[in-house]
Amino acid sequence: MKNIAVITGASSGMGKEFAVQVAANYDFDEIWIVARRLENLEKIAQEINATKNFQVVKPVQLDLCGSQGVYELEKLLKEENEKLVKVESGIKIGLLINNAGFGTYGPFEETSIKTQMQMVDLNCTALTGLCGIALPFLKDGSVIINTASLAAYMPLGNFAVYAATKSYVLSFSVALAAELKNRGIKVSALCPGSVSTEFAQVASNGARKEVKGGIPPQKVVAQCLKRAFAGKTTSLYRLKWRVTAFMSRFVGRYLVASYTYKHMKRPRTPDESQQEKEIQF
Repeated sequence: MKNIAVITGASSGMGKEFAVQVAANYDFDEIWIVARRLENLEKIAQEINATKNFQVVKPVQLDLCGSQGVYELEKLLKEENEKLVKVESGIKIGLLINNAGFGTYGPFEETSIKTQMQMVDLNCTALTGLCGIALPFLKDGSVIINTASLAAYMPLGNFAVYAATKSYVLSFSVALAAELKNRGIKVSALCPGSVSTEFAQVASNGARKEVKGGIPPQKVVAQCLKRAFAGKTTSLYRLKWRVTAFMSRFVGRYLVASYTYKHMKRPRTPDESQQEKEIQF
């Protein structure tokens, strides 16, 4: 059976780092890296494949925002399975990493409703669908990693929809872990705080180039993979993040939302002055 890993949002940031570390440290016959930006995917595949004696990384260009991209990926998986079913008993998804997603800064009434709906489509709808289409190919020992956020633990002013979508991801992931335990399938939610990726550039519509106080993604990804394969349902790399998540249980949700709205403003270029950007990594 052909053992594959599927990583979405893999054209930069943590998605790229997941691809690098999975290729270096885990034994998969093929790693599918999925995103919109084909040029980036091909470059990453070339770099990783150069370290191997076979072509392990396969770029897959798809727009996963909504349901159509999910069905297109399902079609590709079924085609691959049918091609191999007679000679290798088909395919197994040994690892699914749902990393594609984005956020946007600013009060809800001041941000594009189109952008907010795209965020829900990608962060929630696509992630849910990808878990669903993967289920027939998941076997005992398979692992699902869903990228949530430290924002999942509380409602945030100036970040309302993003925090809500990540709260969904965390809740869904923990419930799915319980449901799939008897099948030997592990599900883990990655809940990072500030990590140095392209996130801030997209969330601020170009006004901020880097995440404030962001840390490099390498250690975050390494710990997440280790915890996910060990069967842990969440991963928060920094002690500060773990303390914040724990303390969120004891603070009123409205109080947090009100405080962050008043005191945690983030820069953002108005939507109408910017051309539509690539939002999926």
